[in-house]
Amino acid sequence: MSSVMIIAEAGVNHNGDLITAKRLIDAAKEAGADAVKFQTYRADLLAAPSAKKADYQFENTGKNGSQYEMLKELELSYDNFKELFTYCNDQNIRFLSSPFDEISMEYLDHLGVEIIKIPSGEITNYRYLKKAAALKKPIILSTGMSTIEEIKEALNHLDEGGQEITLLHCSSAYPTPMEDVNLNAMFHLKKAFQKKVGYSDHTMGIEVAVAATALGACVIEKHITLDKTMAGPDHKLSLEPKEFKLMVNSIRNIETAMGTGRKAPSTEELKNRDYVRKFLVAAKEIKKGDLFTMDNLCAKRCSPGISPMRLVSMVGTPSNRDYKTDERIET
Repeated sequence: MSSVMIIAEAGVNHNGDLITAKRLIDAAKEAGADAVKFQTYRADLLAAPSAKKADYQFENTGKNGSQYEMLKELELSYDNFKELFTYCNDQNIRFLSSPFDEISMEYLDHLGVEIIKIPSGEITNYRYLKKAAALKKPIILSTGMSTIEEIKEALNHLDEGGQEITLLHCSSAYPTPMEDVNLNAMFHLKKAFQKKVGYSDHTMGIEVAVAATALGACVIEKHITLDKTMAGPDHKLSLEPKEFKLMVNSIRNIETAMGTGRKAPSTEELKNRDYVRKFLVAAKEIKKGDLFTMDNLCAKRCSPGISPMRLVSMVGTPSNRDYKTDERIET
């Protein structure tokens, strides 16, 4: 099984502060993530001044005001992202960022970001999708809130670029209740579109991300924060560094446990086989020349000998020597 790409979604959990953003990179690296992902946007291109906050945004920020005002407070400059890109390279962790407008996508492309990560909210944005296809870079497409028909239409535009596209199943509910996770939808996506699939996780805890790995996800995306109690829209549903590291370790263990898919005894099993399998022994005293019967033969653990699967073929043949009770039968 190939390695699952684990993305630490820093998102806007830096709260608009460059130093906090670098600390999130450090935390993601320490936790074992393959990549750390931010959100690159210009608030004036992302939301109109009249755009209202989603309920979860209002609850988690603890502030009144518009969505535009919230986004403006959380915005990092393009120069900030250039510095973060360099910092990630220095820390040997991949830098990713979801662009939320075409200008930001173009900037990230010029910066050298190798993968275009399309957030769920942009899956119906025609010009945005055309821009992503034109860049001809690998794409990871989140599919939260989307119908199969909407995903199909988006892929019709994105496939024009000919690049590799990975679909992420997710639920755009923050946090996602367990009854809304629907992990089996990963199989639906894979069958419907013949693409690689992964999972973008907005549940509380780590178990769903680990389960998605067992179901074949090739990408796992999960929010990371320095402190869940910080003010901001996504901190509460994020994992703190120790929790994120536990998730990474659990995913890697599941990857290893999935194995080759071919049923065969492992090396460690073979070491134990002769000690836990049974072999034919004398159920009672047997004299030389006595015929073996169902009554005077039985199977018990002993040193390796004749398999009990040969019991029927042994019955009716003469013993070539005397046997005491429980003594191993020899050929």
